[in-house]
Amino acid sequence: KIWGGIVHKGFIDQGFGKRNPAPWRAGANENTVIVLEDDVKIEGQALAKGRYGLFIAYDPAESILIFSKKTDGWGSFFYDEKEDALRVKVKPYRIEKMVELLKYEFMAQTAAASTITLSWENLAIPFTIEVDYLRQQYEALLAESQNPGGFTSQGLIAAANWTIQNNYRLEKGLEWATLASGSNFPGDPNSFTAFTTKATLLEKLNRPDEAAATIKTALPLGSIQQLQQYGRQLLTAKNTAAAFIVFQYNFDKHPGNFMAVTGMVRALSAKGDYAKAGEFAQKAILLAPNEAGKAAVEAMLTKLKEGKDIN
Repeated sequence: KIWGGIVHKGFIDQGFGKRNPAPWRAGANENTVIVLEDDVKIEGQALAKGRYGLFIAYDPAESILIFSKKTDGWGSFFYDEKEDALRVKVKPYRIEKMVELLKYEFMAQTAAASTITLSWENLAIPFTIEVDYLRQQYEALLAESQNPGGFTSQGLIAAANWTIQNNYRLEKGLEWATLASGSNFPGDPNSFTAFTTKATLLEKLNRPDEAAATIKTALPLGSIQQLQQYGRQLLTAKNTAAAFIVFQYNFDKHPGNFMAVTGMVRALSAKGDYAKAGEFAQKAILLAPNEAGKAAVEAMLTKLKEGKDIN
């Protein structure tokens, strides 16, 4: 019998060593050891990085996992609760497939967490372990920004965009975007992206006036394609007013360009002016560079006539 036999229930005097009430050694012979290279949470409770001995006070209804500062013992004969760093309660569960040899597995892994499961015979004991994934990535970016990656506008923009995507440390993202768009990189081909990234951060930081001013600075630096893409990005972010400014600028600068004209179709449609958008769609059809482009705008025009937004 393993559970309730070889693996004793709860805490017992094992008749040797310190003879303190001791849990199971969670393995065989030497301490079962877990090494944490960063601070984590075990079952939602904080545990500092370090090296720990793992013990289990088994109970079929609810077991206690113990992370001990003692890592060099033999079994649990010299276990002392004074050396406990953390105790958490977990629920064992039955498994259908027999596991002959005790094993630990990482299961249900995500970027920030995993479930570690001990399985033996027909029973499993799981516990969750979480890391502060965003903090780890941020610290890596911070270190890289002080190395070669921080000496290029591309690296700084990538770091700033990471803060946007994760909604994390936006003020630092703004600092990186400001540096990327500053005098350190005059005439840089990434200037448009640097300024638009900065504008996005200002908007997220609830500084709309500064965001609008930054967009105006960015506009003359953008190509037809960049302006079109940025306008659509703003529409996706539900920033219709800013998107209209971008599409209008692109059209005013390139009135005979198919892409710029279709941008106005999108801008006016987003504002709900389907009639005016339809007029621009008619112009775009005449400017279409190929049949695929023409068919795409004709599909837009059909939706507009039905009173539907094309975005």
